Amino acid sequence: MDLIAIVVGLHLFVFGICVEGQGLSYNFYENSCPQVEAIVRAAIQPIFLTDPTSPAAFLRLMFHDCQVQVSCADILVLAAREAVVVSGGPQIKVALGRRDSPFAPSYKHADSLLPSATTGVDGMLQLFANKEMTVEESVAIMGAHTLGVTHCLNILNRLNQADEGGQVQGMAPGFESFLRLNCPQGSLASNASFVLNDPTTLTFDNHYYKNVIRGHGVLRVDTEMIMDPRTAMAVKRFAANQDDFFQAFSSAFVKLSNSGVLTGNQGVVRKNCNALD
Repeated sequence: MDLIAIVVGLHLFVFGICVEGQGLSYNFYENSCPQVEAIVRAAIQPIFLTDPTSPAAFLRLMFHDCQVQVSCADILVLAAREAVVVSGGPQIKVALGRRDSPFAPSYKHADSLLPSATTGVDGMLQLFANKEMTVEESVAIMGAHTLGVTHCLNILNRLNQADEGGQVQGMAPGFESFLRLNCPQGSLASNASFVLNDPTTLTFDNHYYKNVIRGHGVLRVDTEMIMDPRTAMAVKRFAANQDDFFQAFSSAFVKLSNSGVLTGNQGVVRKNCNALD
């Protein structure tokens, strides 16, 4: 089932009758729709059961939306929050009351606002600092990569940047060989083929950081985080203590979900997530 269609359906079902209040709050729908969180949970749990890859998709969709404002607002945050929980991650309490963007950015404009596969630690820290995250929270939010996959198209450029000895800096030789085998240069299927972000790709845990320490980081930023003194300590701590990771991730998730939101009389409440009314 198309993920956007799911979001559209949920939005029409829930928020067509649940609009009230001003600004973000934890009881925004207390009078108009007090069971909103339970309704969302009940609606998406069957999706999670029939498609084990959907939690990663919902989480990515929310992350991308927070960069470009193209969603149905609250419904996407709640769906992403449930995606984390159903995958074994922390319970995250989020304030509600977001309204939709009155503009629909172009595909190219949206792409220009999203971090690329070549983004390193400097770019990552700047991106999340703009959303008022600490260095620790920035490292924690990257832990969302514990779910899902990375398409080979986003890896080929990195594999081309080997040193004189033929090795990619910071990447374990055995893992590099694995990536080259699964993402061959010149492959016509590089956009369709992929590699797992970590061995427990369906479980929200701290294995992402353990992989980074072992030199099994898939993206450039993964490898740089353990090599950069600004981020290395947080990577090691999260690898050693999953509870610390969950706590920092929860804080970062809330900050990301609150970044640049439209509330009150700002924005609109769309009837169709895919289009402006």
